[in-house]
Amino acid sequence: MSSIVIRQAEEGDLPHLVRFNLEMALETEGKKLDVAVLEAGVRGIFEDATRGFYLVAEIDGMVTGSLMVTKEWSDWRNGDFWWIQSVYVLPEFRRQGVFRELYEEARGRAKNDEGVCGCRLYVETDNQSARQVYLKHGFVETGYLLFEDVFRKSP
Repeated sequence: MSSIVIRQAEEGDLPHLVRFNLEMALETEGKKLDVAVLEAGVRGIFEDATRGFYLVAEIDGMVTGSLMVTKEWSDWRNGDFWWIQSVYVLPEFRRQGVFRELYEEARGRAKNDEGVCGCRLYVETDNQSARQVYLKHGFVETGYLLFEDVFRKSP
């Protein structure tokens, strides 16, 4: 297999990121996202870097996967948690180390930033394959449940 190259996403990657998010939402939650809303949301990262950043994986110049990092301040730890979100790897490239390389890049950046205290992610409770991948990469299930109060729903 060719080597996996990880780089920070650029605006030119927007079509890939939108496609990956559309496919992930449908695959993992059976949700069809509004393309215009999603595209504006992805573009929002590039317009305001304080929101976070995307990493993309390439194999032979082809974008094969991505993940997004956002930040959450923890007063208990006096540091930021980096949330790993919007993880997607094209089906034909799964089980080839793409997520591992994406996460190791994000984790390495986080560990080299003194203001970051750890990484977190959430996963759909029924997504057993993703749960196993995350456990294999050092994540542990916490004692917390995730609750939300959504004000604006996707159309």
